[in-house]
Amino acid sequence: INPNYQVLPNLHFGDFFRNLHPKGAPLWPLMFVTIACGAISGFHATQSPMMARCMKSEGQARRIFYGSMIAEGLIALVWVTIGLSFYGGDPQTLMQAGPPAVVVAKTSEALLGGVVGGVLVFLGVVILPISTGDTAFRMGRLILADVLHVKQSNIQKRILLAIPLFICGIFFTVNDFSAIWMAFGWANQTFSCLTLWACAVWLKRRNKLHWIVSLPAFFMTTVCASYLFCYEKFPFGWPQWISLLLGLAVAGLCAGIFWKRGGIMPEGDEREF
Repeated sequence: INPNYQVLPNLHFGDFFRNLHPKGAPLWPLMFVTIACGAISGFHATQSPMMARCMKSEGQARRIFYGSMIAEGLIALVWVTIGLSFYGGDPQTLMQAGPPAVVVAKTSEALLGGVVGGVLVFLGVVILPISTGDTAFRMGRLILADVLHVKQSNIQKRILLAIPLFICGIFFTVNDFSAIWMAFGWANQTFSCLTLWACAVWLKRRNKLHWIVSLPAFFMTTVCASYLFCYEKFPFGWPQWISLLLGLAVAGLCAGIFWKRGGIMPEGDEREF
């Protein structure tokens, strides 16, 4: 690592308790939606069926799922630190440096050298997005197959389901990609809410400790609903305090439905799963 590199220069303890956003955007709920992957992610939840097919036993789940999320969180902390420090802690300078891919390339090559930094840039900026897109399209095909009850043993049926997904991907790529990126964070975290509530129902119906899932579900539902009502580019764009109250109301409604209906076992379901 470059010995001249300073970690968090010109950053004081009090800066952690005030909003440093260049345009003054509110931390709540934007921060919990902008950081759309890492601590919690609906997209990661979509990969569970595919990952389950790669596991030899359920005992490997904790190391694979929990371990990978912890590792991704550590990577996020590293890049947050670099983002705050590499350009002297000046948000305007960071924003003027270029798009995220350019910033990653410059910082990696400057801190780790042209060879090592270039390899990391190739892995992080080129290979990882390609593999992420591959898994996204693959999971989209599997979800359609499950919904439409189409068996995937035949390659012709796989291609038939993949074609409309590819058409959608090409459409959003050729046109303004920001149209879908604007809503990605919200949609991603909203899907995580649905996943958390589903897991909470599963635990409650089997008389297991559901609070470890239902409380995060309540929190994330408040975040997503508040974001929907306050984000200026969405149809509402209401003040922050109104959106927070509405977000709490939506989360309370979901919690009420969960508490009343979540413990009812469907007919024919087995409690000893």
